Amino acid sequence: MDTKPGVIIIEGHVQGLSNVRALGEQGIPVWVIDKSNCVARYSKYCQNFAICPEYESTSFIDFLIQLSEKHNLKNWLLLPSNDHVVYTIAKNKEKLGNYFKLITEDLATVLKIYDKVELLKISQEIGVDYPLYETYSELSECKTTKLQFPLITKGNNGLSFYKKTKTKVLLSYSLEELENNLKNLESKILLKETFTQEILPFSEEHRTISFTCFSVKGEMKAHWIGVKIREHPLRFGTATLAESIEKVELLLPSQKLMKTLQYTGICEIEYLLDIRDNKYKLIEINARSWLWVGLANACGVNYAKLAYDYVNGFEIQEIKGYQTGIIWFNPITNIFFGIKGLFLGHVKLRSMFENLPKKKINALFQKGDRRPGFMYFILLFKIFKTR
Repeated sequence: MDTKPGVIIIEGHVQGLSNVRALGEQGIPVWVIDKSNCVARYSKYCQNFAICPEYESTSFIDFLIQLSEKHNLKNWLLLPSNDHVVYTIAKNKEKLGNYFKLITEDLATVLKIYDKVELLKISQEIGVDYPLYETYSELSECKTTKLQFPLITKGNNGLSFYKKTKTKVLLSYSLEELENNLKNLESKILLKETFTQEILPFSEEHRTISFTCFSVKGEMKAHWIGVKIREHPLRFGTATLAESIEKVELLLPSQKLMKTLQYTGICEIEYLLDIRDNKYKLIEINARSWLWVGLANACGVNYAKLAYDYVNGFEIQEIKGYQTGIIWFNPITNIFFGIKGLFLGHVKLRSMFENLPKKKINALFQKGDRRPGFMYFILLFKIFKTR
């Protein structure tokens, strides 16, 4: 066993693969654990792989502790790539801290982020713009809504909402549809555990922007910004094609959020431009790395290494700049959903070719580490079924 402390990547999908490479290229030992087979385990930088229990279970914590004791992984960093993992680590932080180094925030902070209504209240207090929303305790309350349709209904806590409803969001284009959606929800979840929010008008030119950062007690040490050029589903989806950009107007609201939360670690803050008032509105925060984190690394911001350096007491140098205009793409999902979008009229033909001249980062195939890309093809059915 390497005596140098390493990192355990939890969940080995595309973002896990990116973090494995970002650390392995720096000579840092990396293990991957997942609930089932995954692409990250096939990277040449992955030294070992183990299948673990469900992330939300108490047996998952026991599994991590046994892994540490059996393989002498004392003080290795746990780096989650999944919201369920973030929540479970936060809930068991004191216990896990006896065996591992942790970058996950305390449960109180995680709950402020993953309880979306709580996050919107915080945003209101500090002057960060967000789409208007309402909460209902009774079905009848929605009849007097002052929100503009179309609307989206979500769970205050997205994790428990999906568990109970088997859907991430519900869309309503009329009052009648909103009433029907809420009525159907009542049999599965308390309405007070949900909120209904305006959907910002869709524009081909204005996509979801991810402001990402590494902060220490609310002070930003590095930031990087990217935009989803193409995603699936068409809206509210995960990126298949993205680009590195700069948006200076997002720096101040993001700094306010980090300072208020006193946040330490990696996070992604999503914004969308409201073309009605030309203001960027907060969509959500993810207290972890995101699917296309590999683009940030390619642009000069290695978040996994920043987390590693911080927990091991190494000096964190502020990163004040990064490359822009670089494209990240998943060669499989981008082609498949791009063609699907063409047939449905959601994607313009010119958009399939306009980024060809730009420098590109392939999410799966990397020179000298191509095996994960080939394994993605083999695991394709499982990936599409479970994600």
